[in-house]
Amino acid sequence: MKVWKTYVIFFLFIGSFVLLFSRLYSLQIKKGDFYSALALGQQVSFKEIPGQRGEIFFAQRTEPLAQTKKKNIVYIFPKKITEKEKTAEFLEDILSEKKGEILSLFEKGEVIKREVSPEDAQKIKEENLTGVYVDEILGRVYPYRTLASHIIGFCNEDGKGQYGLEGYYDRILKGKESFQQKERSPFGYLALFGEGLAKSVSDVPQGSDLYLTLDYNIQYFSEKILQKAKEKFNIESGQIVVLEPSTGKILALANLPSFDPNQYAKEENLEIFINPVFQKLFEPGSVFKPITFAAGLQEGEITPQTEYEDKGSVEVGGPPIYNFERRVWGIQSMTDVLEESINTGAVFVQQKLGKERFLKYLEKFGFFEPTGIDLQGEEFSKNETLKKGYPRDLATASFGQGIEITPLQLAMAFSAIANHGRLMKPYLVEKIVQGDGQTIEIQPQVREKVISETTAAKLTAMLISVVENGSGRKAKIGGYFIAGKTGTAQVPLKGGGGYFKDKTIHSFVGFLPALKPRVLILIKLDNPRGVKTAAYSAVPLFRELAKYIIDFWEIPPSYE
Repeated sequence: MKVWKTYVIFFLFIGSFVLLFSRLYSLQIKKGDFYSALALGQQVSFKEIPGQRGEIFFAQRTEPLAQTKKKNIVYIFPKKITEKEKTAEFLEDILSEKKGEILSLFEKGEVIKREVSPEDAQKIKEENLTGVYVDEILGRVYPYRTLASHIIGFCNEDGKGQYGLEGYYDRILKGKESFQQKERSPFGYLALFGEGLAKSVSDVPQGSDLYLTLDYNIQYFSEKILQKAKEKFNIESGQIVVLEPSTGKILALANLPSFDPNQYAKEENLEIFINPVFQKLFEPGSVFKPITFAAGLQEGEITPQTEYEDKGSVEVGGPPIYNFERRVWGIQSMTDVLEESINTGAVFVQQKLGKERFLKYLEKFGFFEPTGIDLQGEEFSKNETLKKGYPRDLATASFGQGIEITPLQLAMAFSAIANHGRLMKPYLVEKIVQGDGQTIEIQPQVREKVISETTAAKLTAMLISVVENGSGRKAKIGGYFIAGKTGTAQVPLKGGGGYFKDKTIHSFVGFLPALKPRVLILIKLDNPRGVKTAAYSAVPLFRELAKYIIDFWEIPPSYE
């Protein structure tokens, strides 16, 4: 009996051994490759990553406005933390947050992600806290911080360009995609780059670099001017455009308030990212009058010497249209009308032109279409209500009320006067250097011949008179002829049907030297306090910026 039991146990042992051997054979030999791949897939994965994003440079400067650098990111997984008090205390200095605030974040249970310095990244690695990991990634950095931020825009967490140049040129700034091998954490919550597995920055395919038309010094000084306007007039916001009339190159494009693209996620009001120069419409007011006069001169309806009698108001259906402060000027020439910014004089010119011709020139000057600037999200108005041609709407549009435009459209229209009647396309990128070293040079583009050189010359002379004898006197700089026009505009109510009683927009557009223009400057101040007209706000600021550029460029005088 005992022998029989011994045989049974022996055969069971042999059977078990055979089954185990067969299973091992299947797992390790017959299906070994399959299970090895499965195991590897649980430890290692491949991530598609974008190439190294190209850099953005000011004209004639080597320090980039936007660049891609290695960043150290700390990831904190509250659910995996075993010693919350100790971890929060350790992270206080690194995150620049109080211990209690960090513990509150832990309680929410959401993954915490922060950028840290290389030194702090090393401290975290050495501390080796459970649930706290450090990763090294490629990220966008903006060394000049708020300077030209509205022009540059920023990249979001996914590396996609948002707003400005980053958005407009996103496809050529980003390099070609590649694949990167990475290891999973033991719990599968975080993909950590393994040492020796991550590609170095130099290995990542390179995107194109952008070289701008922007002049660092003029951009910096323009933003400084706006800050001065904030301190002196408590403006709500303000914009400055500086450009080269003969080419359309943008030399400066300043906005106040601005933002830091390095810290874009901290901005609570998303409107801060909108660039009012080309993304917000406004009614320009009297600074628009030269456009009406350009049409009248071109069509032969007026000359600089043409006279009319101002009676202080004009009837065009509805309430009378008055001059500023209801002044009555009597017999005035067209040059006088621009010098003193007389509303009824602009209506006089528009009525001579009639509906069709007046609207034709507004279209030729580019007020019903975008300028085509190389920035993301340009806005414009087709001014459909104005196109219906109601006499009163046409009359008020002649002096810049009831027509919606952007500051950039206004600046480009004025540049056509400065540029012998040729309307240019504005641009910010002068050169694109591709990842393979090939260079693309951007050439100036003429959009349209708006008026003749003769008309442009006559109107320029009238605008010089505005600065020499009229409302633009405070823009005068000894030895230089400057052509320009002031504007003090009402601000329409948001719901329509009238204007704010206590809000105005002050602006001045001018170019110099007037007879051989090198530069055009637009100053726009939104709701300055304590000053009635642009003659005492925007004009002095224009002079300060113009004088800076004259000295900086060493522009020779127009006369002794």
